Amino acid sequence: MDLVKELIYVSKYIFERNLVLGKSGNVSGRMKEKCEDLIAITPTLKSLNRLKQEDIVLTNMNGDILTDGLPSSELQMHLAIYKEREDINGIVHTHSPYATGFSFSNLHLKRLEGFDKIKSENIKEIPYKVPGSDELAKHASIALKDEDVLILKNHGVVALGPTIEEAGDLAEFIEGIAKTQFVSNLLNK
Repeated sequence: MDLVKELIYVSKYIFERNLVLGKSGNVSGRMKEKCEDLIAITPTLKSLNRLKQEDIVLTNMNGDILTDGLPSSELQMHLAIYKEREDINGIVHTHSPYATGFSFSNLHLKRLEGFDKIKSENIKEIPYKVPGSDELAKHASIALKDEDVLILKNHGVVALGPTIEEAGDLAEFIEGIAKTQFVSNLLNK
């Protein structure tokens, strides 16, 4: 599957599973080229449910736009993460209800078995930074240097993978464990 088709497929997949709502969230993928890496990213202010190939924006690693359209407002965050992580070729940023609910609470989302080895007790978090800001890009990329998922306080989730599909699978898994912990917290009160 070529990168743009994979990006559209994963965007629709995460929309259908309610990991993004309305026009929120964004997805990107990296194509490693001989002379420079190219990034395909979802556009700003379009539902991830109805994307077409011509909607996807291509940029280089400097953020120069190579096609028509406006990229997601989170482009700088995606680029900063790719620059920090050569092993990552897919990024999915969601505002999934349960995981994002945890981001607005004082509770930490615990890591559970089922996706990858457990590196730490809780999923890493960073304090709130304005969406689309250089400050968010900087803090997220540093926090994800050795992590595969990050909670953006009062904002959402960023999941990484060697492919866009793997990043999407991780975002879905994180929402699943957030639901489990939400129910567990209610039952244990």
